[in-house]
Amino acid sequence: MAIWLVRAGGHGEEQNWALENNKVVNGWDDVVDLSKFKTRMDLLKYLGELYLDAKPAKLRNHCAQLWAFSKRISKDDLVALPLKGRSAIAIGRVIGEYKYFPANPPGTKHTLPVEWITKDMPRNRFDQDLLYSFGAFMTICQITRNNAEQRIRALLEGKAAPIVVSTTEGIDEVTDEAPETLVNLTEYAADQISQWLATKFTGHRLADLINAVLEAQGYKTQVSPAGPDGGVDILAGSGPLGFDPPRIVVQVKSGNSQQDVKILRELKGVMHDFNAQQGLLAAWGGFKHNVYTESHKNFFEVRLWDARDIVENVLLYYDKFDEEIKAELPLKRIWILVQEGEE
Repeated sequence: MAIWLVRAGGHGEEQNWALENNKVVNGWDDVVDLSKFKTRMDLLKYLGELYLDAKPAKLRNHCAQLWAFSKRISKDDLVALPLKGRSAIAIGRVIGEYKYFPANPPGTKHTLPVEWITKDMPRNRFDQDLLYSFGAFMTICQITRNNAEQRIRALLEGKAAPIVVSTTEGIDEVTDEAPETLVNLTEYAADQISQWLATKFTGHRLADLINAVLEAQGYKTQVSPAGPDGGVDILAGSGPLGFDPPRIVVQVKSGNSQQDVKILRELKGVMHDFNAQQGLLAAWGGFKHNVYTESHKNFFEVRLWDARDIVENVLLYYDKFDEEIKAELPLKRIWILVQEGEE
């Protein structure tokens, strides 16, 4: 058995369809039914005829990924789907064989059936080396770094993590390139910053960090003191004195526990009590799938921030933070060259 990284579109376009329909997909809509190819060389030849301008290395890379999706991923293998826009990873177990459905929506024609074990495991539950492997740019690859499969299965079953067996490979021969060149460095850096914040801004200090972001956005704010807060950690308003709309109620949850839909409904009640037009629910441990489903109906009233959203906003407004927070979170902006295929 093995564990595979299988993405759902470069921007997560098909991830909701995949989660709702118990499938993983690969998005190659211009490629025909993969079951008709008996050998990998047959598939490579077809891709060469389909993508006439593609370089040989790119053709081999695409061929390896498509061959793995249709021929190598087997029943009972695990698949990991990093979720775009959320600090979470869905993990599923393959329960059947590859099938091609030409009538499916765009991006979902090539499918593998899965049983989702979890649709929303927070990224902070995974060790940094596993997150590094999940950051591979490819749509499909096998994760083999440091006995990843055994460790992830133990995590899913609530068992003690096995001893890490260090290996140099992060992904297998699905690609002809070195693993180090295929990692999303932006995502990797965000995970590192996330781990730092989790140690430095615990408890009520996370509310201080969220408050710094709101102040940088131009809001006048009031932070509740540590202790029972009645559902309000921060009040924020516009205008010189903070009296102008939008008036925002902010609730901050700093623990690693995922928040259920109950917390969203409580926030709605608190917004009414404070005559606030909008609410922000920031939860470091993220949210269960049902929270995102219900929050869609409250798009114009409520925003959800998980760890990834918090990190993104910290990076966006870092230059405007006071020196005290910068001292606790020493960051340096760098520029990197975007390679072909990177986002």
